[in-house]
Amino acid sequence: MTFYGFAKSVVYGIFKPWYRVEAIGVENFPKDGGVLLCSNHINNFDPIIVGIMAPRPVHYMAKEEIFRIPVLGGIVRKCNAFPVKRGFGDREALRSGLKVLKDGHVFGLFPEGTRSKTGELGKGLSGAGFFALRTEALVVPCAVIGPYKALHKLRVVYGKPIAMEEMRSTKASAEQVTELIMSEIAKLIKEYQ
Repeated sequence: MTFYGFAKSVVYGIFKPWYRVEAIGVENFPKDGGVLLCSNHINNFDPIIVGIMAPRPVHYMAKEEIFRIPVLGGIVRKCNAFPVKRGFGDREALRSGLKVLKDGHVFGLFPEGTRSKTGELGKGLSGAGFFALRTEALVVPCAVIGPYKALHKLRVVYGKPIAMEEMRSTKASAEQVTELIMSEIAKLIKEYQ
């Protein structure tokens, strides 16, 4: 078993019963190939919850400060995360994200860029559209529907992959693609809230 698999099983055993996490739409998750997994962001635990419920290992960007913390930095790296410098375009992080997708893995992204303080879905940043347009990855919308309270039901909903062929062929902008992705996440929240 890989370190990722071991860590996922341990964390799953803690979080799933504590938050009564339910995964919906797992059948929509592509079994292979690059997947850009785009989710809303309501809690600091979202990357963990989305990751443990996904049927495939998920790679994430994480703020570079985490990687400087002894022990934690090594654990985060072994759990498929790579550093990003926040606040400006980090070309190395962009290249890493593209490589994850081109190598046929799952790249988890929170298009809002930061956690929503109100729980409402915010405006997405163009990064999601950037990755969707520059790879052939399937884009899967995801919604985390709370609350994050002990023994209350928490849902992770995976939508059907969003058809990107037309957006790619018409040379849509990264902003337009992100808006489409955010609208699909909004539909999942409305349907399952």
